Amino acid sequence: MFTGIVAGTGIASGIEKLDDLKVRIELPPGFGDMEVGASVACDGVCLTAVAVGNGWFQAEASAETLSKTCLGDWKRNSRINLERPLKVGDEIGGHIVAGHVDGVAAVESAEEDGGSLRVALAAPEEFARYIAPKGSIALNGVSLTVNEVWGSRFSVNLIAHTRKVTNLGEIREGSRLNMEIDTLARYVARMQEANT
Repeated sequence: MFTGIVAGTGIASGIEKLDDLKVRIELPPGFGDMEVGASVACDGVCLTAVAVGNGWFQAEASAETLSKTCLGDWKRNSRINLERPLKVGDEIGGHIVAGHVDGVAAVESAEEDGGSLRVALAAPEEFARYIAPKGSIALNGVSLTVNEVWGSRFSVNLIAHTRKVTNLGEIREGSRLNMEIDTLARYVARMQEANT
């Protein structure tokens, strides 16, 4: 489990794509040591460290993961949002994020709005019912609050801090982002279905 509070951004320094994807990620300063077998959220996707070195780790993503996420868009020098798993007693600053991406949201517009960036996105139709105004959503692993919802489209605001410390500061119209809907919204919808 994660919280959607990104600990830093790593850099993809090596990518090998066959049916699956292998990526070497250079860790940001202060991220700490990692061990083989450790879980880490990479742009919101829970991956396992299969090799580690001084200031880097390697992870693999299966064809199934690539089909549900935009990890296949990564290139050499891509900036990747990183978060370590939640530990008992840690502060939950965002919301509960599983690292199991539901699908890809497409950025339709990104416009300055005061000191923040207002971003409108299109979600896959099958997940629209889980997205609610003032609800939570994770985009590239970042916990965000939904502003407005119009069918399968929704908007969020990115404050300057979020744009600086995550890769969301690089988005523009046409960008694709890993999207994980709020787990609580999924369970509430399931309970409603069971009661009808």
